[in-house]
Amino acid sequence: MIYEICTQTDPGLTRDNNEDSVTFDAATHLCILADGMGGYNAGEIASGMATAFIKSELGRWLSQAGKHANSKEVRRAMEICVENANHSIFNAANSNPQYSGMGTTLVVGVFQNTRLMLGHIGDSRCYRWRNGQLEQITKDHSLLQEQIDAGLITPEQALTSVNKNLVTRALGVEDAVLLEVNEHRVELGDIYLMCSDGLSDMISDEAIAAILSGSKSLDPMARQLIVAANDGGGRDNISVLLAQAKETSGKRGLLSRMLGK
Repeated sequence: MIYEICTQTDPGLTRDNNEDSVTFDAATHLCILADGMGGYNAGEIASGMATAFIKSELGRWLSQAGKHANSKEVRRAMEICVENANHSIFNAANSNPQYSGMGTTLVVGVFQNTRLMLGHIGDSRCYRWRNGQLEQITKDHSLLQEQIDAGLITPEQALTSVNKNLVTRALGVEDAVLLEVNEHRVELGDIYLMCSDGLSDMISDEAIAAILSGSKSLDPMARQLIVAANDGGGRDNISVLLAQAKETSGKRGLLSRMLGK
Protein backbone atom coordinates (compact mmCIF):
# COMPACT_ATOMS: atom_id res chain seq x y z
CA MET A 1 0.00 0.00 0.00
CA ILE A 2 1.20 3.52 -0.79
CA TYR A 3 0.03 6.87 0.55
CA GLU A 4 -0.73 10.13 -1.20
CA ILE A 5 -0.37 13.06 1.21
CA CYS A 6 -1.08 16.77 0.87
CA THR A 7 -1.34 19.77 3.19
CA GLN A 8 -2.96 23.19 3.18
CA THR A 9 -2.82 25.99 5.75
CA ASP A 10 -4.43 29.43 5.88
CA PRO A 11 -4.43 32.23 8.50
CA GLY A 12 -8.22 32.57 8.31
CA LEU A 13 -10.11 35.84 8.17
CA THR A 14 -9.43 37.39 11.58
CA ARG A 15 -5.83 36.51 12.51
CA ASP A 16 -2.78 38.47 11.32
CA ASN A 17 -0.39 35.54 11.66
CA ASN A 18 -0.62 31.78 11.34
CA GLU A 19 0.23 29.84 14.50
CA ASP A 20 -0.48 26.46 12.87
CA SER A 21 2.28 24.30 11.46
CA VAL A 22 1.78 21.23 9.29
CA THR A 23 4.29 19.00 7.50
CA PHE A 24 4.98 15.45 6.36
CA ASP A 25 7.86 13.25 5.29
CA ALA A 26 6.92 11.43 2.10
CA ALA A 27 9.66 8.81 2.42
CA THR A 28 8.51 7.54 5.82
CA HIS A 29 4.80 8.49 5.64
CA LEU A 30 5.21 10.60 8.77
CA CYS A 31 2.50 13.27 9.17
CA ILE A 32 2.51 16.08 11.75
CA LEU A 33 0.13 18.94 12.54
CA ALA A 34 0.37 21.45 15.39
CA ASP A 35 -1.73 24.42 16.51
CA GLY A 36 0.26 26.84 18.64
CA MET A 37 -0.87 29.03 21.52
CA GLY A 38 0.69 31.90 23.41
CA GLY A 39 1.14 35.67 23.27
CA TYR A 40 2.80 37.63 20.47
CA ASN A 41 4.21 35.09 18.00
CA ALA A 42 4.94 32.50 20.70
CA GLY A 43 2.32 30.05 19.43
CA GLU A 44 3.92 30.16 16.02
CA ILE A 45 7.28 29.39 17.60
CA ALA A 46 5.91 26.45 19.60
CA SER A 47 4.10 24.79 16.70
CA GLY A 48 7.05 25.31 14.37
CA MET A 49 9.47 23.82 16.90
CA ALA A 50 7.20 20.82 17.39
CA THR A 51 6.79 19.92 13.74
CA ALA A 52 10.42 20.57 12.83
CA PHE A 53 11.83 18.60 15.78
CA ILE A 54 9.53 15.60 15.37
CA LYS A 55 9.97 15.47 11.60
CA SER A 56 13.74 15.50 12.00
CA GLU A 57 14.10 13.08 14.91
CA LEU A 58 11.26 10.65 14.25
CA GLY A 59 11.79 10.82 10.49
CA ARG A 60 15.44 9.85 10.98
CA TRP A 61 14.53 6.90 13.19
CA LEU A 62 11.82 5.69 10.80
CA SER A 63 14.16 5.84 7.82
CA GLN A 64 16.81 3.82 9.66
CA ALA A 65 14.87 1.35 11.79
CA GLY A 66 11.19 1.98 11.36
CA LYS A 67 10.55 -0.15 8.25
CA HIS A 68 10.97 -3.37 10.23
CA ALA A 69 9.76 -2.06 13.60
CA ASN A 70 6.75 -3.52 15.36
CA SER A 71 3.90 -1.48 16.83
CA LYS A 72 5.47 -1.30 20.28
CA GLU A 73 8.76 0.01 18.89
CA VAL A 74 7.06 2.67 16.73
CA ARG A 75 4.91 3.76 19.66
CA ARG A 76 7.95 4.12 21.92
CA ALA A 77 9.88 6.07 19.28
CA MET A 78 6.93 8.46 18.92
CA GLU A 79 6.72 8.92 22.68
CA ILE A 80 10.45 9.61 23.04
CA CYS A 81 10.52 12.14 20.19
CA VAL A 82 7.48 13.95 21.56
CA GLU A 83 8.98 13.98 25.07
CA ASN A 84 12.14 15.56 23.67
CA ALA A 85 10.14 18.11 21.66
CA ASN A 86 8.18 18.97 24.81
CA HIS A 87 11.38 19.61 26.74
CA SER A 88 12.73 21.85 23.96
CA ILE A 89 9.59 23.99 23.83
CA PHE A 90 9.26 24.11 27.63
CA ASN A 91 12.88 25.16 28.07
CA ALA A 92 12.58 27.82 25.35
CA ALA A 93 9.47 29.21 27.02
CA ASN A 94 11.21 29.42 30.38
CA SER A 95 14.40 31.01 29.08
CA ASN A 96 12.73 33.67 26.88
CA PRO A 97 10.21 35.98 28.58
CA GLN A 98 8.46 36.74 25.28
CA TYR A 99 7.72 33.01 24.87
CA SER A 100 6.41 32.48 28.38
CA GLY A 101 3.43 30.13 28.49
CA MET A 102 3.68 29.08 24.87
CA GLY A 103 2.56 25.61 23.84
CA THR A 104 0.94 23.70 21.04
CA THR A 105 -1.49 20.93 20.26
CA LEU A 106 -0.19 18.01 18.22
CA VAL A 107 -1.34 15.25 15.91
CA VAL A 108 1.34 12.86 14.65
CA GLY A 109 0.76 9.81 12.49
CA VAL A 110 3.01 7.10 11.07
CA PHE A 111 1.52 5.11 8.18
CA GLN A 112 3.16 1.74 7.52
CA ASN A 113 1.43 -0.49 4.97
CA THR A 114 -1.93 -1.34 6.61
CA ARG A 115 -1.10 0.19 10.01
CA LEU A 116 -1.47 3.73 11.33
CA MET A 117 0.14 4.63 14.65
CA LEU A 118 -1.61 7.85 15.65
CA GLY A 119 -0.68 10.11 18.54
CA HIS A 120 -2.25 13.35 19.70
CA ILE A 121 -2.19 16.02 22.38
CA GLY A 122 -4.90 18.65 22.77
CA ASP A 123 -7.86 19.34 20.49
CA SER A 124 -6.39 19.09 17.00
CA ARG A 125 -8.06 16.10 15.40
CA CYS A 126 -7.80 13.19 13.02
CA TYR A 127 -10.82 11.92 11.08
CA ARG A 128 -11.12 8.82 8.90
CA TRP A 129 -13.28 8.64 5.78
CA ARG A 130 -14.09 5.02 4.94
CA ASN A 131 -16.85 3.51 2.79
CA GLY A 132 -18.95 6.65 2.86
CA GLN A 133 -18.63 7.19 6.62
CA LEU A 134 -16.70 9.88 8.50
CA GLU A 135 -15.39 9.03 11.96
CA GLN A 136 -13.36 11.14 14.38
CA ILE A 137 -10.61 8.78 15.56
CA THR A 138 -8.98 11.10 18.10
CA LYS A 139 -10.69 12.30 21.26
CA ASP A 140 -10.11 15.93 22.25
CA HIS A 141 -8.08 16.63 25.36
CA SER A 142 -10.31 19.55 26.34
CA LEU A 143 -12.53 20.80 29.14
CA LEU A 144 -15.47 20.53 26.78
CA GLN A 145 -14.82 16.84 26.10
CA GLU A 146 -14.47 16.16 29.83
CA GLN A 147 -17.85 17.83 30.40
CA ILE A 148 -19.40 15.66 27.67
CA ASP A 149 -17.84 12.50 29.13
CA ALA A 150 -19.14 13.40 32.59
CA GLY A 151 -22.66 13.91 31.22
CA LEU A 152 -22.70 17.58 32.21
CA ILE A 153 -23.51 18.74 28.70
CA THR A 154 -24.63 17.08 25.48
CA PRO A 155 -22.61 17.06 22.24
CA GLU A 156 -25.25 19.41 20.81
CA GLN A 157 -24.79 21.88 23.68
CA ALA A 158 -21.03 21.66 23.20
CA LEU A 159 -21.36 23.19 19.74
CA THR A 160 -22.26 26.57 21.26
CA SER A 161 -20.19 26.37 24.46
CA VAL A 162 -17.91 29.24 25.48
CA ASN A 163 -15.31 26.67 26.63
CA LYS A 164 -14.48 25.40 23.14
CA ASN A 165 -10.79 26.28 23.13
CA LEU A 166 -9.77 25.26 26.66
CA VAL A 167 -7.41 22.30 26.26
CA THR A 168 -6.45 20.08 29.16
CA ARG A 169 -3.21 18.86 27.59
CA ALA A 170 -0.64 20.71 25.46
CA LEU A 171 2.92 20.24 24.27
CA GLY A 172 5.54 22.48 25.91
CA VAL A 173 3.42 23.94 28.72
CA GLU A 174 4.75 21.66 31.47
CA ASP A 175 7.97 19.70 31.87
CA ALA A 176 6.15 16.45 31.03
CA VAL A 177 3.23 15.62 28.76
CA LEU A 178 1.38 12.43 27.89
CA LEU A 179 1.03 11.55 24.21
CA GLU A 180 -2.08 9.46 23.59
CA VAL A 181 -1.20 6.82 20.99
CA ASN A 182 -3.56 4.40 19.28
CA GLU A 183 -3.10 1.87 16.51
CA HIS A 184 -5.54 1.74 13.60
CA ARG A 185 -5.90 -0.71 10.73
CA VAL A 186 -5.83 1.02 7.36
CA GLU A 187 -8.00 -0.17 4.48
CA LEU A 188 -7.53 0.56 0.80
CA GLY A 189 -9.20 3.82 -0.17
CA ASP A 190 -9.23 5.28 3.36
CA ILE A 191 -8.75 9.04 3.59
CA TYR A 192 -7.35 10.45 6.84
CA LEU A 193 -7.84 14.12 7.70
CA MET A 194 -5.70 15.81 10.35
CA CYS A 195 -6.89 19.32 11.18
CA SER A 196 -6.59 22.20 13.62
CA ASP A 197 -9.70 23.44 15.38
CA GLY A 198 -9.83 26.29 12.90
CA LEU A 199 -11.48 23.75 10.63
CA SER A 200 -13.50 21.63 13.07
CA ASP A 201 -14.91 24.68 14.89
CA MET A 202 -16.02 26.37 11.67
CA ILE A 203 -17.73 23.55 9.76
CA SER A 204 -19.73 20.51 10.80
CA ASP A 205 -18.70 16.89 10.44
CA GLU A 206 -21.46 16.60 7.82
CA ALA A 207 -19.85 19.37 5.78
CA ILE A 208 -16.45 17.70 6.06
CA ALA A 209 -17.97 14.39 4.93
CA ALA A 210 -19.62 16.05 1.94
CA ILE A 211 -16.26 17.39 0.77
CA LEU A 212 -14.39 14.11 1.31
CA SER A 213 -17.10 12.19 -0.53
CA GLY A 214 -16.23 13.92 -3.80
CA SER A 215 -14.24 12.20 -6.51
CA LYS A 216 -11.65 14.98 -6.55
CA SER A 217 -7.97 14.44 -5.84
CA LEU A 218 -6.58 15.41 -2.44
CA ASP A 219 -5.30 18.90 -3.30
CA PRO A 220 -8.72 20.23 -4.41
CA MET A 221 -10.33 18.57 -1.38
CA ALA A 222 -7.86 20.31 0.95
CA ARG A 223 -8.46 23.67 -0.70
CA GLN A 224 -12.22 23.18 -0.50
CA LEU A 225 -11.97 22.45 3.24
CA ILE A 226 -10.06 25.71 3.76
CA VAL A 227 -12.62 27.69 1.75
CA ALA A 228 -15.50 26.12 3.69
CA ALA A 229 -13.90 27.03 7.04
CA ASN A 230 -13.43 30.62 5.90
CA ASP A 231 -16.98 30.74 4.60
CA GLY A 232 -18.07 29.51 8.04
CA GLY A 233 -16.40 32.47 9.72
CA GLY A 234 -12.65 31.88 9.47
CA ARG A 235 -12.16 32.93 13.08
CA ASP A 236 -8.92 30.98 13.54
CA ASN A 237 -5.98 29.64 11.56
CA ILE A 238 -6.97 26.65 9.44
CA SER A 239 -4.69 23.70 8.67
CA VAL A 240 -5.45 20.37 7.08
CA LEU A 241 -3.44 17.30 6.13
CA LEU A 242 -5.00 14.62 3.93
CA ALA A 243 -3.54 11.13 3.47
CA GLN A 244 -5.11 8.50 1.21
CA ALA A 245 -4.24 4.80 1.12
CA LYS A 246 -3.78 3.47 -2.41
CA GLU A 247 -2.60 0.28 -4.07
CA THR A 248 1.06 0.05 -4.97
CA SER A 249 1.85 0.35 -8.66
CA GLY A 250 3.10 -3.24 -8.59
CA LYS A 251 -0.27 -4.53 -7.45
CA ARG A 252 -2.07 -2.51 -10.06
CA GLY A 253 0.29 -3.86 -12.69
CA LEU A 254 -0.32 -7.46 -11.60
CA LEU A 255 -4.07 -6.97 -11.60
CA SER A 256 -3.94 -5.46 -15.07
CA ARG A 257 -1.95 -8.43 -16.36
CA MET A 258 -4.41 -10.84 -14.79
CA LEU A 259 -7.25 -9.05 -16.52
CA GLY A 260 -5.38 -8.98 -19.78
CA LYS A 261 -5.10 -5.18 -19.84
